[in-house]
Amino acid sequence: MSASAIPASSGELLRCDRAPFLLAADPEGSTAEALAAEELLEEGGDEARAWSPPEKSLHEARLKAKAKRRLRRTSSRDSTRESLSEGGEPSPDPSSPPKGKSHDRRSRMGRGRGLPKKGGAGGKGVWGAPGVVYSYQEPDARDPNYDEAAQGDTIYATVVPELEEEELEKNVQPMVLEYFEHGDTLEVVELLRELNLGGHKATVPSLAVALALEGKASHRELTSRLLSDLVGRVLSSEDIATAFDGMLRDLPDLILDTPEAPQMLGQFIARAVADHALPLDFLERYKGRVDCEHARAALDRAAVLLRIKRDVNHLDNVWGVGGGQRPVKHLIKEMNLLLREYLLSGEVSEAEHCLRQLEVPHFHHELVYEALVMVLESSGETAVAMMVTLLKVLWETGLVTLDQMNRGFQRVYGELADLSLDVPLAHSILEQLVDLCFAEGVITKQLRDTCPARGRKRFVSEGDGGQVKP
Repeated sequence: MSASAIPASSGELLRCDRAPFLLAADPEGSTAEALAAEELLEEGGDEARAWSPPEKSLHEARLKAKAKRRLRRTSSRDSTRESLSEGGEPSPDPSSPPKGKSHDRRSRMGRGRGLPKKGGAGGKGVWGAPGVVYSYQEPDARDPNYDEAAQGDTIYATVVPELEEEELEKNVQPMVLEYFEHGDTLEVVELLRELNLGGHKATVPSLAVALALEGKASHRELTSRLLSDLVGRVLSSEDIATAFDGMLRDLPDLILDTPEAPQMLGQFIARAVADHALPLDFLERYKGRVDCEHARAALDRAAVLLRIKRDVNHLDNVWGVGGGQRPVKHLIKEMNLLLREYLLSGEVSEAEHCLRQLEVPHFHHELVYEALVMVLESSGETAVAMMVTLLKVLWETGLVTLDQMNRGFQRVYGELADLSLDVPLAHSILEQLVDLCFAEGVITKQLRDTCPARGRKRFVSEGDGGQVKP
């Protein structure tokens, strides 16, 4: 209620304590009126004045204006008074931005010193603590601001995992067996490059040599070539040395399957040193350091071969002559030597063994052809009988097949006219040889019947007119 509404007898209330005046005031009155009444009491002091109506009105207006000015100054601190009246903390400065629950940097757990969390360096989207130097971070494709075009060209690379030892054996063993069939080292190099050998590079030479020990002489020759071609492309000379070092230690186990393993391994070492697949000081590393008897035998074999061939760059004939990779002229020469040795010694088993070592079953028709020509060029019945015996043994053992036998005889049939120029009795000798072979079951009746025979013709004297009479 306003001060003008105070009754005339209010001077008595003014002379009383402040509490009755407050109780008499209207609770719904404005704050200005309350402040004016409070100011009136403060200025009245203990001894209240008697106001005339004009003075009272003027004094009352002055108090209202003063109360309004104080209200404007203290309006920003009203919330503080309310929180203090409820026992809460004072509100922040009105000039500072509002701080809600999401902007509060102080601990919400009720513990700590009230400082910002992480020293002001935490939170998403902030720069971090002062003085912190950040390294380069790769852009995140899930970032809304990620621009794929601004990242440059994308390079895709195929990552091949490193093979374990068991997986490596499963991949390399069929590869080596296939190589024994085609003999192309470049294909093996390309296949090995596709594999991530990692730290198991020495396993490749070990597997190749182990398979060659159980195979033929041609396989061992191909393995030596493979080791030489792999150095510098897939493997290093130290990888080959590590492989042979492991095989020397495993010789007691290799002998169980291949009794000649020490001698063969020594030949592999000598051939690898000659082909520069192994370091030249490989044998020097083992002097006085080998306790295994089989390893010493292998190293001694290698040392002997290298001493004998010290003036030769490559030990090409360390595995003998064999396989279809050899030149045709060289194979023909070897077959001629085989047949001549047989005619001198008469040992059929030795001739059979030498033919097997050549490992050219597709070229056995050349042996039949050379045997027949050698019989036609020789004199006497001994050569005919010995060649028939040899062809019979080769036919019965299956070393020379029916197709190879027929091709050998047919080649002689086709060249018989030329052979007759050097051997006038070629037709009669061949007929005799064919009849003996048919009698022994070496050739078929059809092949015997196709043998060319020179017809008998009798020339008459000049008085008969020069006509040829049958």
